[in-house]
Amino acid sequence: MTIFVRISDFVARASGSVLSAIVEAVRSAFEGDPVLRRKVAFSIALIALSAKMAKADGVVTADEVHAFHEIFAVPSEEMRNVARLYDLAQRDVAGFEAYARQMAGLCGSGKPNCAMLEDIIDGLFHIAKADGVVHERELTFLQRVAGIFAISEAHFARIKARHVVGGEADPYILLGVAPDTPFSDIKRQYRRLVADSHPDRLIARGVPEEFITIANSRMAALNAAYEQIEMSRRAL
Repeated sequence: MTIFVRISDFVARASGSVLSAIVEAVRSAFEGDPVLRRKVAFSIALIALSAKMAKADGVVTADEVHAFHEIFAVPSEEMRNVARLYDLAQRDVAGFEAYARQMAGLCGSGKPNCAMLEDIIDGLFHIAKADGVVHERELTFLQRVAGIFAISEAHFARIKARHVVGGEADPYILLGVAPDTPFSDIKRQYRRLVADSHPDRLIARGVPEEFITIANSRMAALNAAYEQIEMSRRAL
């Protein structure tokens, strides 16, 4: 049974636009299977928050829809159910802050800079930048959600740097190191980030296999930043 069949089960049980009922259903249905619960919760969180982000921005472009489908490799027979969940979230009178708190409680570890919650922010950035720019209202939305997720400013800056559009990201910010950091320490930090971003590591912490686009994009950004620093140090 695919993860989207599971999601469609909860959508079918939803009453009106009360997403909290779905959240509670996920929490209780998978109490004995924390791995599957995290996968389903991650999917619902990304679908619901991307819907809220689109509402906050006021515009959903074809590029953003395409980016959504890059992350959500949804079987055609399940698209109707995912679309219904997206629509429920977009029409819900609850503000996105309430959604973010629900999703943090469902997906998060309860600790600052939770890796899975950072993965959700990464996915939202991927969708937001698809039309060639992260709009001001989208960035405000993402910053606020990151704050609710207890993601520090430094961690958010790193995520943001991975998604720079129309320019070159600061490789030091992207790797989370200062420009005067010894290269041996930069290499150590780079290797740690690459290990944390490996697709197998994401899957192990509950990110569904369907969303490895996030991991591949992150790895590419980390590699580019490291190579840029390495080349600049060699030129000195």
